[in-house]
Amino acid sequence: MSQSNFSRPGAIDLSALRKPAGAPAAAGGSAAGGSAGGSYVLNVNEPTFQSDVIERSLQVPVVVEFWSPRAPGSAELGQVLAKLSTEYAGKFVLARIDIDANPQLAQAVGVQSVPLVIAVLRGQVVPLFQGPLGEAEARQYLDQLLTVAVANGVTGRAEPLGPAAEAPAAEEEDAPNPRYAKAEDAVGAGDLEGAIAAYEELIKETPNDAEAKSGLARVQLVKRTQEAPADIRTRAADNPDDLEAQMLVADVDLMGGHIEDAFSRLIKVIQTTAGDERNTVRLHLLELFEVVGAEDERVGKARRRLMAALF
Repeated sequence: MSQSNFSRPGAIDLSALRKPAGAPAAAGGSAAGGSAGGSYVLNVNEPTFQSDVIERSLQVPVVVEFWSPRAPGSAELGQVLAKLSTEYAGKFVLARIDIDANPQLAQAVGVQSVPLVIAVLRGQVVPLFQGPLGEAEARQYLDQLLTVAVANGVTGRAEPLGPAAEAPAAEEEDAPNPRYAKAEDAVGAGDLEGAIAAYEELIKETPNDAEAKSGLARVQLVKRTQEAPADIRTRAADNPDDLEAQMLVADVDLMGGHIEDAFSRLIKVIQTTAGDERNTVRLHLLELFEVVGAEDERVGKARRRLMAALF
């Protein structure tokens, strides 16, 4: 997947929602307040959707939360996402849309139940998740989104939209770890080589640093998919024994959100190989496990399938 041709199966073209030039803006595009507020949170409605979501998504990922005061879990999820938006300090903007007040937006995106969370990159939708999630799970989805954003050249950082809410003293331990600042800043600037070098240095210092290993795996994945040839799927289909092609297609699938497809492809290759070839693919699959995260149930299932394939 290259920076210039971001496309994902099932992505929704939001261009039809754009308002004509000069359309009046309405209230509601200001920083959200209250318990779901934060310095990078917007309340978005139909007249402000183009400027607050579509146009903004050209520079920075926009996480869109469809919610309703009537829906169980909406308020709690809003608080989680608002807290994370402050923690990520402008790496994404959170746009909250009340579907009761904006039914046309909900209909255009195909919202069937809330809470529903999507992201918008360069005017296209990247599905994230549906239903309430805890902070750790939501963070995994956001980290994967930012990896996809970097791969497609969306590396901007938003300016604060309002005063940052002060975090309680008990939550200070959740602040971003400065240990990873150099690597994260390199990722944000699109300097993949610099990020790889920074993560490798961290791992050299602390070989069991799980966060650094995961970060390195994500950045290496982005680099590989950026360099993947356009005809990689055809090459893999025509040459089932081409391990490099099979692994690259798995990378592209993972970047596109087709996680189970990526895992299944590599497990099938492992089942038909032996020796050094099998080990090469196995190590590649383990690296993809690092990207997705050990807590993801799809990783757990794939690990069990991998063990069955090996033994």
